[in-house]
Amino acid sequence: MHCQTEAAPRACVDVHALEAVALAATRSAAVASYDWVGRYDQKAADAAATKAMREALAQAPGRGTVVIGEGEKDDAPMLFNGEIVGTGNGPDFDIAVDPLEGTSFCAKDLPGSLATIAFGEPGTLWSPGPGFYMDKIVVPPQAKDVVDLDDPPERTLANVAAALGKKVSELRVMIMDKPRHKNLIARVLRAGAAVQTPAGGDVGGSLAVLLPTLDVDLLLGVGGTPEGVMTAAAVRALGGGMLGRLAPQRDEEADAIRAAGMSLDRVYECDELAAGDAFFVATGVTGGTLLDRPRKCEGKTTCESLLISRGEIRYLTHTTFE
Repeated sequence: MHCQTEAAPRACVDVHALEAVALAATRSAAVASYDWVGRYDQKAADAAATKAMREALAQAPGRGTVVIGEGEKDDAPMLFNGEIVGTGNGPDFDIAVDPLEGTSFCAKDLPGSLATIAFGEPGTLWSPGPGFYMDKIVVPPQAKDVVDLDDPPERTLANVAAALGKKVSELRVMIMDKPRHKNLIARVLRAGAAVQTPAGGDVGGSLAVLLPTLDVDLLLGVGGTPEGVMTAAAVRALGGGMLGRLAPQRDEEADAIRAAGMSLDRVYECDELAAGDAFFVATGVTGGTLLDRPRKCEGKTTCESLLISRGEIRYLTHTTFE
């Protein structure tokens, strides 16, 4: 993210200041939703996270536009598409957001729920309009040039394995455990690869591909477009590979996409989903292999966050006092 150069520039982007705001937003959302962990009330958890994140984003030094939010897809409390946040005194920037990724995990106190957000330069984060779902491939940098969404999964596995210097039998593939993926999972298993099948949370699944310590080689399957855009910000920042294509799950969604003049066949590359400098932030809500959950002890709350920006992965621990 850099200085804007149009005839009447608003301001230069202070990336560190925006990173601090993004971290404050995800931490606030994580702490607020944590009060609803294990209470089997997804909408209440979502509402708490959204309210806390909106309040934190109101302090952003500039004018942020929510390009894509999660609530419209899930009929949940949301930061809505087109919403403007921030003080207005500073740079413009785009936001892709899911205040509570993995609401069912939060409601049932299962690992994997996160508060997530991505910031990008104005006009650079892709807006899918009425498209709520997309087919995705996410791979590490070594395999970014060998994948094609039109390839059968067997060919994708062979190409990725060769790029990574592995056998197909050594690959670990992340695919969400959804009815729509039954055939895909079966084909990947028959090809000889191992499969991880979380019930949801494809942002976390994509991050597992990008983070070398988590031993996942690629992500396949259909997930949400908000998660896809946030993932693209992280993939771009780390030089990985990603492809996406709209994959409506209902006739009404497909009709709305066509009515908006968008193609159901076009494949988007990572630098189209996140077309400029961007960064990604997540804070743990229910723990797991990626990030720990908030810890409350003796009047203190400690959160663990992840910041992916400009080729770097940073883990940050933050403690607040009541």
